Amino acid sequence: MVKDFYINNMVYDRCIKGLKDEFHAHNIELLQVELGRLRLDIEDHYVDKLETLLKEHGFALIISTEDKLTEKVKIELIKLLNMMPLENKGKLSDILADKLQRDYSKISKVFSTTEGITIEKYFIKLKIEKIKELIQTPEYNFMEISQMLDYSNVNHLSKQFKSETGMSLRDYKNGRKNFRNPLDKIV
Repeated sequence: MVKDFYINNMVYDRCIKGLKDEFHAHNIELLQVELGRLRLDIEDHYVDKLETLLKEHGFALIISTEDKLTEKVKIELIKLLNMMPLENKGKLSDILADKLQRDYSKISKVFSTTEGITIEKYFIKLKIEKIKELIQTPEYNFMEISQMLDYSNVNHLSKQFKSETGMSLRDYKNGRKNFRNPLDKIV
C-alpha cells in the first residue's frame, strides 16, 4: 500500500542518501523521498519496523497534523535559505502560504503553538546559522554575506548576529572555535 510518511529531523540532503541506502539494505520500496517526507509502498504491519529503523538513525515519524504542518514550514524555510542569493522573493508569509496552500494565520498559529517561537524568529535563527557557515568559508566578506541573505545593509546583519549569538561577526570569524547549531536542533 502506497503511503506518505512525514519525518522529524530530516533537514539535510545527506539524510536522503542515508535513508535511501538503509531502505535498500532492508528491502523497503522507497517510491519518493524529499526533505521531511517519504513515500513508500509498505504494508501496515511493517510500520513498526519503519519506526524502529528511523529511530536508529535519529529520525521519528510525525503523526499529528499540527506537527506535520510545522515540519513542512521548517523544510520550506530551509529550502528557501538554500536558494542563494536570498533575493527578496516577497513576504515570508506569502511565500509560505503559497507553498503550503494554507492561510498564513493558521500556519503561523500552529507553528508558534508547537515550537514556542514565531516563524519569523525561527527564520532569523536559520539565517544566523547560514551566516556562520558563510563566514567559515573564506570566499565571502561580510558585505557579500549581507547581500546574499537579503539584509538591507551590513549593519543590520551585524546587529542581528550580535543579538542572536552575543558575538560580533569579526569575533566569530576570528574565533578558534566556530560553533554552529545543527538545523534540526534550532528552536
